[in-house]
Amino acid sequence: MWDNPRLLNAIANGLLAVALAALAYTGFRLVFESPAFPLRTIRLEGDLRHLAQADVVRALQGKVKGTFFTVDLETISAIFESIAWVRRAEVRRRWPDCLEVKIEEHVALARWGQGRESQLVNTQGELFSGRSDATLPLLSGPAGTEGEVARRYASFCELLAPLGFEPRQVALSSRLAWQVRLSNGLTLQLGRDSDRDRLEDRLEKFVSAYPRALAKSARGADYVDLRYPNGFALRVPEARNPEPAKAADKRA
Repeated sequence: MWDNPRLLNAIANGLLAVALAALAYTGFRLVFESPAFPLRTIRLEGDLRHLAQADVVRALQGKVKGTFFTVDLETISAIFESIAWVRRAEVRRRWPDCLEVKIEEHVALARWGQGRESQLVNTQGELFSGRSDATLPLLSGPAGTEGEVARRYASFCELLAPLGFEPRQVALSSRLAWQVRLSNGLTLQLGRDSDRDRLEDRLEKFVSAYPRALAKSARGADYVDLRYPNGFALRVPEARNPEPAKAADKRA
C-alpha cells in the first residue's frame, strides 16, 4: 500500500475532506450559537381580540433560549398555544433578529358545562379556557361530546331561525337525550336521536306546526315534549298535566 502513490493520495484527500468538514461544522456551530445573533424582537400577527401583551410576556419569561439560528420554533409555538384564547401559533424567523408569530385565536361559540371552571367551546367544537361571557349560550354534555353538541347547536339555530327563536341552552344527558331551552323561555324535550326518528325531523315538525297550531297554546307554556311520533305535549305552569297539542302515544 505504501508503494502505491495513487492510493496514498486518495487517503490523504479523504482525510483532508473529513478535516475540512469538521472545521466547517465547528465554524457553523460557532456562528449559529454566537451571541452576535441574539433575538431582540417577537412580532405578533393575526386578528388579536383577546390576547394581551401581559399574557405573552408572562408565558415567555425565561423560556426563550438560543440565538436567532438555534431557537426551537416548535417550543415557541407550544408556549404560545398554552396561552388562553390561542388556538394555533405559527412561528418563523425574520432576519436579522426577529421571530414572527402568526396567531389564530379561538372564536367562542358558547359556554360549556356547569362546573366552577371557566370553559368555553369554539366554533370547531373544541374546549378551551377563557373568560366566560354570560351572553353566550350554554352547552353541556358528557366528556368528549363537545364537538357533537356544538354541531347540533348550529343545526338547531338554523332550524329555529324561521320562528325568530334561538337556542340559549343545549344539553345532552348521560343517556344521550337532548333538551333545548329557547330564547323565549320555552324548553323543548327532544329525546334521543335515531336513524328512523332524527332530532332535526322532530324539530322541523315543531317549527312547521308552531305558527298555526302552537303559538297561542304555547304562550303560557314553559315545556314542550317532542318525543311523540305524531304530536307534541305542552306543559303549562298552572296546569298539573301536560296539554297534548295532538293526540299521540309517547315514544319509548
